[in-house]
Amino acid sequence: MKMEYSYRSLLAKCIIVFQMLLYAAQVKSDSPVDMQLIQVSPSAWYVQGLSELGTSANQNFISNASVVITQMGVVVIDALGSPALATKLLAKIKLLTPLPVTHVLVTHYHADHIYGLQVFKAQGARILAHRAALEYLNSETALSRLEVSRQQIAPWIDQKTQLLAADDWLDNDSEILIGGVRIQIASLVPSHTPEDLAFFLADEKVLFVGDLVFRNRIPFVGQANSRHWIAALDKLLNFDAKFVVPGHGPISTQAYEDMQQTREYLVHLRTTMGKAADNMEPFDDAYRRTDWSQYAHLPLFGVANRMNAYNTYLLLEHEAK
Repeated sequence: MKMEYSYRSLLAKCIIVFQMLLYAAQVKSDSPVDMQLIQVSPSAWYVQGLSELGTSANQNFISNASVVITQMGVVVIDALGSPALATKLLAKIKLLTPLPVTHVLVTHYHADHIYGLQVFKAQGARILAHRAALEYLNSETALSRLEVSRQQIAPWIDQKTQLLAADDWLDNDSEILIGGVRIQIASLVPSHTPEDLAFFLADEKVLFVGDLVFRNRIPFVGQANSRHWIAALDKLLNFDAKFVVPGHGPISTQAYEDMQQTREYLVHLRTTMGKAADNMEPFDDAYRRTDWSQYAHLPLFGVANRMNAYNTYLLLEHEAK
C-alpha cells in the first residue's frame, strides 16, 4: 500500500511540473477564440477545441464538448476548460433551441473538460460522472492544478472558478433515457483516468469518447493506466459507431482507424519503455535511442511526448514489481 501511494504521489508531482513546463513552452496566439457548433447527426452537435495548450489567449479552449438536443431539454457532454467558454457554448445552444440544459455528462475530470461545469450547474443542470472521480476531487493534485490554472489562464480561470462534484455518481455500465433519447454509458475505468466514461447515442450511432481517443495531436498520457486504456479502445469498437467524437480533434467517421492511431501510440510507449524498465536501462538512454519518427510530426509532440514516455516508464517499473 505504501509503495502504491509513493508511486501515485510521484506521478502526481510530475503532472504538476509538466503543466508548468508546457505553459512555459507554449507560444501564445493572439487570435480570438472562435467556437462553432458542428452538426454530427439529427440530435447531436459538437465544438472542436484548438490543438494547443491552454493559455490566457485561447481561454483554455483546447478540448471538445458535445450537445444532444432532446424533446425535454439539452444534454451537454463535457463542460470545456473555463466558465467563459461554457457561457459561450450556452449562448450557441440557445441559437439552436430554447430548451434548457438539463444534464451535463462528464467523460472524465481533467481540467480542460470540467472548469465550465459551474455555468451549467447555475442554470439548473444535473451533473453525471463516474464515482472514481471523487478521489481526484478530494486530492491535493486537483487543488494544485486549479491554482496553476488561476495563474496561467487568468482572467478566465480565477478565484471564482470551482471544482464541482457530480449530482449523480455512476459505478458501472448503464443506460439513461432523457427526453426520449436513449444514451448508453460505458464505464472504462481505469484508462486515460480513473473515471473514464463514454456515451453512445445508440439510435444515431454517435459515440462520445472523451480523451480515450485523440486526433490530430499527441495524446496526453499523464497517470493513465495504458494497459487498461488499450483494452478500453477495443471495447469501444464493439459499439459499431458511425461517428466518434473525441476529446480532442475533429470528429471521426473511421472509428477503427482513428482509435487504432491512439492505440498504436500507447502500444509503442509500453513496448519501448517496458523493455527499458525490464533491462533497468536509465530513462534518458532509453528515450534517446527510441524511434519516435512515426509521431514526431503531430502537434504538441515536442512538449508532451517525453513526459508521456517517462510516466509510462514509471508505470511499467511499478507493474514489474
